[in-house]
Amino acid sequence: MDSSSEEIFSITNAQKGLAEDQSGRQRRYLLSMIIRTVCFLLTLVLPNPYRWFTLAGAVFLPYIAVVIANAGREGIRKPQSLRIVKRRAISNNED
Repeated sequence: MDSSSEEIFSITNAQKGLAEDQSGRQRRYLLSMIIRTVCFLLTLVLPNPYRWFTLAGAVFLPYIAVVIANAGREGIRKPQSLRIVKRRAISNNED
């Protein structure tokens, strides 16, 4: 069996590496900015009713792109332990 057809299994809950995560976010941001540029260019070319939709896309897409690009590293963490801690009240024994 050659190494390219072998399946790789993950046995950890560790996140992706920082470099891999950053490159993915950079690709998403670049794609969003390309779409924004296309929206801006279409604003110059399209007739009036459609022009406003593409202008809105060109204006609001940077905010959406930043939010999407920055999302990802902050995942929901699983609790370390599911045990129940029993706490007792401190009593004042001043009889």
